[in-house]
Amino acid sequence: MTIKFDKKRYEKMTYRRCGRSGLKLPAISLGGWHNFIEYEKTKEMVCGAFDLGITHFDFANNYGPPPGKAEKVFGKLLQKELGVYRDEMIISSKAGYYMWDGPYGEWGSKKYLIASCEQSLKRLGLEYVDIFYSHRPDPNTPMEETMGALEQLVKQGKALYVGVSSYDAEQTRRAVEFLREGRVPLTIHQPLYNMMDRWVEDRLLDEAEDLGFGVIAFCPLAQGLLTDKYFNGVKKDSRAADPKGFLQADRVTDGLVEKMKKLNEIAKMRGQSLAQLALSWVLRDERVTSALIGASRLSQIEDNVKVIDAPPLEDELLAEIDSVLSIGT
Repeated sequence: MTIKFDKKRYEKMTYRRCGRSGLKLPAISLGGWHNFIEYEKTKEMVCGAFDLGITHFDFANNYGPPPGKAEKVFGKLLQKELGVYRDEMIISSKAGYYMWDGPYGEWGSKKYLIASCEQSLKRLGLEYVDIFYSHRPDPNTPMEETMGALEQLVKQGKALYVGVSSYDAEQTRRAVEFLREGRVPLTIHQPLYNMMDRWVEDRLLDEAEDLGFGVIAFCPLAQGLLTDKYFNGVKKDSRAADPKGFLQADRVTDGLVEKMKKLNEIAKMRGQSLAQLALSWVLRDERVTSALIGASRLSQIEDNVKVIDAPPLEDELLAEIDSVLSIGT
């Protein structure tokens, strides 16, 4: 069965060039972390996103649970219903965090990266991914080896573009230099970036402009902190309530909630939700190619893509946002 989509879907989305490459990404991309587990729910979100012009779907080898589940579910969706649209999609994966037992199951060795990419391709049912990332820098593997693995994947046709995630500015510059030796460009960097974590502004965005790679920001909503989800405390079914999760309840302080409520008032003046304001803020800088969102339901995606039509953030308003963010720091 082939699903029919709105023929004007690409008119709904803004596409930004990824650095100085020929690749364009939607301003809003969709990631499959802990949310692509159930087939029917995944189908609803992916198809709904694609109908809104979202063409980029991002994964990693260990996304689940269990690890690999998100890729398997998306691969099944491609096989059963979306395969005809494969060439209209950008599908990415990564390797770097723990995936299997033994000394070759994580980090940045060539052994691990090549094997992981092969496994991801099998789960996705693809001959190649559009982007393959080194998910994190490895302090014990020479950068030359890690970048050599990415170069090999491109030259074998298993990845069209390569990127890095969570590398600092100096590590990224070194990665670019090693890749250039093999005539393979670093196309994209995927850093953590949101109103509450602005480390990329110190130097990484300048490096992106200088060296020509694009930037796709993950966690632009700070794992839900930059929404109204925690205005009335931590609910039992929220991400912060999970003791094993990345977002812990002790981060949701009274001071933080008050700060978020002030930002919410700014958002309301613009006719936006706090989440929409946070996405507009991340995308205010043209060096940021895309904001990578996660979602647990289609309605969240539909709300998030409304930032495409939002007015730009003026300097006066940006100063007001900075003032709120600086409270208590």
